[in-house]
Amino acid sequence: MVSREHKRAALHEKLQLLRSITNSHALNDNSIIVDASKYIEELKQKVERLNQDIATARPSSVQNPFPVVTVETLQKGFVINVLSEKSCPGLLVSILEAFEELGLNVLEARVSCADNFRLQAVGEDEEQAEINAQVVKQAVVQAIKNWNESTE
Repeated sequence: MVSREHKRAALHEKLQLLRSITNSHALNDNSIIVDASKYIEELKQKVERLNQDIATARPSSVQNPFPVVTVETLQKGFVINVLSEKSCPGLLVSILEAFEELGLNVLEARVSCADNFRLQAVGEDEEQAEINAQVVKQAVVQAIKNWNESTE
């Protein structure tokens, strides 16, 4: 009897963990599992999109010296990735100025500027102006173009 109660409690605990990981608001066990399944499908689609972005970016980075920019929408902001195969002195400043012009508050960032340029930033819209990912990407691409023109 105790073993059965322990198993039931352990299963309930695992379902609650699954519920929290998948941001499910479901109350019954079946709905939690359905939400988890949908979440897994969304993750698979994101991985597929990222793989496609990588596949299309590789050949173009050989021909095009411009950094590759991807923007992913979060619940309250964006993840912005910028990657260049070469070092880009001064590019970070240009991108941060573009964020400032958009009213995008950088919450977290990882940057590498040694042999290549890599930026991963998590930004949040300060003014809640409903900026979308395309606007953010266009602003970053424009900052890169402006930076490129100023370095020529």
